[in-house]
Order: sequence, then C-alpha cells, then structure tokens
Amino acid sequence: MERAELESIMKTIGHQQHSSILGGMQAEYEELERMGYIRINWDEDKLTAVITPEGRAFVGSLLKKEEEK
Repeated sequence: MERAELESIMKTIGHQQHSSILGGMQAEYEELERMGYIRINWDEDKLTAVITPEGRAFVGSLLKKEEEK
C-alpha cells in the first residue's frame, strides 16, 4: 500500500474511531492490522475495524505534520 493511501485510510478511521470495511479494501485493512494500527472485528457479519492506540498515535502525528505546514 502506498503511503498516501495508508494516510488517507487511517485519517478516515481516526475520525470515525470505528469503520466498516468497504468492499474491495479488505487487503488494505488487513495490512493496517498487521502494522498494529487497527483491529478487525472478524466475528461480525459485516467486517469492521477499530483504531488501536498505535493507530491513534499515527493519525495524531499526521495531523501534527499538517498543522506545521
């Protein structure tokens, strides 16, 4: 996954705190889970993801960089 795509997905999840996994994006979400930024709720009929403390820290660093510009 490219850096810009990662940042975009994480910002979206960060704002929502809980995100449905959109069709065709499961691989990207699985990558974010491997990175420790989200946790996928595999037990639900419709997969969802929840941001982890590491994910919140990552989004916070992105937002801080934007503020510094």
